[in-house]
Amino acid sequence: MLDQIKARLNQIKNPATGATFEAEKRWQHIAMDGDKLVAQYNRDGISPAEKRVVEAEIQKALGDLMVVDNIMVKTTSSQSQDVFKALDKQGEAPTKAPETQPAQLKVGHGTIDKKKPVPGVGKIIAIGSGKGGVGKSTFTSNLALSLAKKGHKVGIIDADIYGPSLPMIFGKRDEKPRSNSERKIIPVESFGIKFMSFGFFINEQDPVIWRGPMLGGVLNQFLFDVDWSGTDYLLIDLPPGTGDIQLSMIQNAHVDGSIVISTPQDIALLDAKKGVEMFKKLNLPIIGMVENMSSFICSNCGTEHHIFGEGGVAKAVEQLQIDFLGQIPLEIELRTGSDHGLPYMSQDQFQGRPVWTSFMHVTEKVENFFNPNPAPTNKGGFFSKILGLNK
Repeated sequence: MLDQIKARLNQIKNPATGATFEAEKRWQHIAMDGDKLVAQYNRDGISPAEKRVVEAEIQKALGDLMVVDNIMVKTTSSQSQDVFKALDKQGEAPTKAPETQPAQLKVGHGTIDKKKPVPGVGKIIAIGSGKGGVGKSTFTSNLALSLAKKGHKVGIIDADIYGPSLPMIFGKRDEKPRSNSERKIIPVESFGIKFMSFGFFINEQDPVIWRGPMLGGVLNQFLFDVDWSGTDYLLIDLPPGTGDIQLSMIQNAHVDGSIVISTPQDIALLDAKKGVEMFKKLNLPIIGMVENMSSFICSNCGTEHHIFGEGGVAKAVEQLQIDFLGQIPLEIELRTGSDHGLPYMSQDQFQGRPVWTSFMHVTEKVENFFNPNPAPTNKGGFFSKILGLNK
């Protein structure tokens, strides 16, 4: 059957050029994994709207050979311009998906709708990074706790579907969300923070092999089908990169600001800059950039070591013309707390230590972004001038 599948896939046409995938040598991998088909192609020059057409044509071509849900299509791209091609045409009439498009494809890849607010939420902040492994989820969790310490009600959406970590960080790995009488999902709460994660709905050992469109539908449910009432700040812990999941989520909700996380070394900054450009392309206000793991502070001698380099993010924000929110150093307790469900900023015994102070500094800048401190006035009267109170 695999030969028959390959023959049909070779005849799929590129909507942008009209040429077949075989002629353009786009297929990189076609193989069966048990009863599932895994097919990967190069999508350079194919916009998100055209990609949806390709997916529909693939399913139409193979629909009589296998179950549609057993078809997993992956894409690779050597350039990011095609990802944003559709965004440059937001003022034009959106491309209508084919009538034969299966329902699950519409879940995550509908046309670009008008942004709408999330009921019950004051401000939404998207937190992203160009690559994984820079401590984004740990940062997001502790920023939420820092905002809560300033008196705000905070929620988090764990949008990193392929590596959901918030249940572990907040010590709720065995929790199962419930729904209320209005059929809204009730977010799980820990240390006063409400959060929702895909990790609640799968076993920790199970890999997530869903296609992007299905994942986009889940994340939209996390935005609009979860009871976020009474939330001042809703933080979205985005997956690494600049792919379809990020675009789908940010385009559907009215996001008020964004933060980009990076470590100091050049290889991380290279990808983090792409994250900044994505937010700019989406016309998202950028609160600023954070340098995570800026240094390691030895718990024995207190010496600071710049393991990943020094000052990389501070230099990058000058080039990108965005604000620098601060540096978050490494402490052993920052890592162990996340591993054991006791996030750093939930533990008051750390108050005054470098990581604690850094998070509170970043939190103050986030607050000031939405509520700038008024400029001091000089309205002192006669006695104020005499007593020098205006100095």
